[in-house]
Amino acid sequence: MKTIRFAFWAIVGLCLIIVGLANRGMVTLHAMPGSLARLFGISPDLQVPLFVVIFLGVAAGLLIGFFWEWLRERKFRAEGRARGREVAELKRQMDRLRDANGDGKDDVLQLLEAPARR
Repeated sequence: MKTIRFAFWAIVGLCLIIVGLANRGMVTLHAMPGSLARLFGISPDLQVPLFVVIFLGVAAGLLIGFFWEWLRERKFRAEGRARGREVAELKRQMDRLRDANGDGKDDVLQLLEAPARR
């Protein structure tokens, strides 16, 4: 299994390297549209390789997707916590009843060891 995992990540890494080498040309990122930059008198531009833009876009998309999914599954996590609390409460009740009826012994053992009623 470790070999398969290593091979998978090696292929992913190789693909990322190939994409990076194929898209290493410099591009200019404009933080503001030209008319807005002229209005404020600032122009925050950035020269970066194209693969950086691609990888940052993919990373941003993944983060947004993970966050969206986390928000969507909130009700399932809340229901799981509620069920966990319910199970814990039922276990406490069961232990309390077991201790009250037979010193913590199993129900079958209590029946076998109980004096015969006639």
